[in-house]
Amino acid sequence: QVQLVESGGGLVQAGGSLRLSCAASGGTFSTINMGWFRQAPGKEREFVARITWTGGITDYADSVKGRFAISRDNAKNTMYLQMNSLKPEDTAVYYCAGSGTIARRNERQYNYWGPGTQVTVSS
Repeated sequence: QVQLVESGGGLVQAGGSLRLSCAASGGTFSTINMGWFRQAPGKEREFVARITWTGGITDYADSVKGRFAISRDNAKNTMYLQMNSLKPEDTAVYYCAGSGTIARRNERQYNYWGPGTQVTVSS
């Protein structure tokens, strides 16, 4: 019964930084593959980044590569998304997701989802 909840969203100026957190409760966090997705108004939900159980593999969408960094702290049951050099096009609701099995970029591969947190980047 893994439960996920995001925090850290808000309003930031273009070029600024924001750090999102995803806290997990229940289940065994250390065995869960994790990822971040986002959805802007009128657009499809898209993959942002993922990280494996041990953090040994990370993967980023081309649109955020070099600007965002995903990490996890299994002792704290928390995953993070550090977002730097933010652009207005990064504005979206950001969702954390988890899976007990292998999961890559397809949202259907993830079993657990948080309610989302709004990120707004002003120009």
